[in-house]
Amino acid sequence: MTVAPVVVSPSWLALREEADARARSADLVEELRPRLPPADRVVVHDLGCGTGSMGRWLAPRLTGPQHWILSDRDTALLAIAATRTPAAGADGAPVTVETRQRDITRLDPAGLAGAALITASALLDMLTADELDRFVAACASAGCPVLVTLSVIGGVDLRPADPLDERVSSAFNAHQRRVVGGRPLLGPDAVGAAVDAFGRLGFEVAVRPSPWRLGAGQVALTTELTAQLTTELTTEWLAGWVGAAREQEPGLVAATAAYEPRRVAEANEGRLSVTVEHQDLLAWPR
Repeated sequence: MTVAPVVVSPSWLALREEADARARSADLVEELRPRLPPADRVVVHDLGCGTGSMGRWLAPRLTGPQHWILSDRDTALLAIAATRTPAAGADGAPVTVETRQRDITRLDPAGLAGAALITASALLDMLTADELDRFVAACASAGCPVLVTLSVIGGVDLRPADPLDERVSSAFNAHQRRVVGGRPLLGPDAVGAAVDAFGRLGFEVAVRPSPWRLGAGQVALTTELTAQLTTELTTEWLAGWVGAAREQEPGLVAATAAYEPRRVAEANEGRLSVTVEHQDLLAWPR
């Protein structure tokens, strides 16, 4: 299973981290806690960790000593993650960390031996059906809970609405399902495929919504900096969303010539709210 590298910048990950943290399902953490085995130290494998935002969000919500093994193919992101993992969990117990440079789509089940929890974020929609089955099988081999957050499911709602919204959204979703190097990506279909794949291997699965809520009236913005970062994220997301739609449907280049700058202006003026639907998934052995 070979996947062309996807370059993700630390600045983009930093920009989205607060929105990710607000979106992830706290309900699934409550479901997870009693399913973690009693142990002197909980070993957590975070696959495709990026700069480590999952650990920064989840480690302070768990109790007892934790050891996080952070895996990513990008050594620059790993270097950041290694220095930014919380030092303690919810009860003050120590959190330790190590990093592993590897391609997570080539997981060897032996590399997950001893895991008490496997996590990943913003990953499933970038896989093909075969790659997802292999990923699920490798995780299932560890016989422990698996928490995967922030998978895109295709729903986007912009307010105020615009006649072009639906066309752009449809083209973007088709782009998420595009064929890359002979690989047909699952895109918005990934969560359903993962539920089925875990179910076939005898796992229970719980799914919860984890939408990004950006812009006007969506979240309590406590500081001017938070408001600025939210606006920056909204405009960066808009550029990527419209750009992918244009790539998929070239006719949108002319059709959205005025649409994108209008939407960006609305965001900068605090008049645009955006909801981007994601889902979180928790799977555990029966």
